Amino acid sequence: MDAKTAAKAVKQGEAASVYLLYGSEKYQMNEFAAFLEEQLIPKEERDFAIVRLDLADTSIQSVVEEAETVPFMVPKKLIFVRDTSFFTAAKDNGKVEHRPEALLDYMNNPADYSVIVFMVQQDKLDERKKVVKAVKKAGAAISFTPLGGEELLGWVDKQARQQGCSLAEGAADAIVRNAGMNLQSLSAEIEKLCLYAGKDGIIDVATVNMLVARSTEQNVFALVEDIANLRLDKALAIFYELLKQREEPIKIAALITRQFRIILQVKTLSSQGYTQQQIASQIGLHPYAVKIAGEQARKFESARLERILNRLAQLDYEMKTGAVDKVLGLELFLLRLGA
Repeated sequence: MDAKTAAKAVKQGEAASVYLLYGSEKYQMNEFAAFLEEQLIPKEERDFAIVRLDLADTSIQSVVEEAETVPFMVPKKLIFVRDTSFFTAAKDNGKVEHRPEALLDYMNNPADYSVIVFMVQQDKLDERKKVVKAVKKAGAAISFTPLGGEELLGWVDKQARQQGCSLAEGAADAIVRNAGMNLQSLSAEIEKLCLYAGKDGIIDVATVNMLVARSTEQNVFALVEDIANLRLDKALAIFYELLKQREEPIKIAALITRQFRIILQVKTLSSQGYTQQQIASQIGLHPYAVKIAGEQARKFESARLERILNRLAQLDYEMKTGAVDKVLGLELFLLRLGA
């Protein structure tokens, strides 16, 4: 089951008795949890109707007992349960003993006045566990994975419209390139931009660049992008700005190395027929980062990328051993790269 299907069923009055939310996209998971709260529990009843538990210090038996206990002063209760190991293959270091059969028995005859929502911030569940199979069979397991490249841009555009403003061409891409791929951070930046633009205002790329500060990692993204497009003056300007921010040249070099390594990996996997999502999963990156790396990869031959990585490895050794001045060494590397 996906989140849209589950949300539609809830709106139609067909909420499941047990939900298992899992994945690394915390923001969307929390949004769905807030949606359940809004749809199932009236605001004035929430103090009595919402229970929050954590399987690190609460047994699954206690969760079931809570679900079976008739709610006090309200007709329905919503039980949110945090988990890190009960549904996954992660090692359980807690001192609480869990008996999975308690939940399995409960699912065969759930209380009609309770909804249990398990929230697992892990990409994968342990498919060998009976309890995981049972929840999946009931159709109540919902995955929250990072949005694909175009999906992320669509999400940014939608968030802006919900805030009462609109984005000019290229603005959504500029927001993500500056702020990164974390939805929580993106939401905050979009809110700031819309407050600046005012109701029905239009946000352009210049406004994004003026108001959305880039992190060191995002600056390196932009630096490599400028090198790929032979914009040496802009690449050096970013480098000098990073130095003004007292960033350590060795750290900058390491981030540049990381980005070129990603570009080579994406180029290699793309040539083997892997999709953007498959590459993201294979190398542990956000799909949008894969999209950017794929665009950059088209500007370089594989052999040149390998030479760049070899030179960066040599530069790292020289910088750490004092064979070259760190700033001068990195500056010369960038100048040669853009030549």
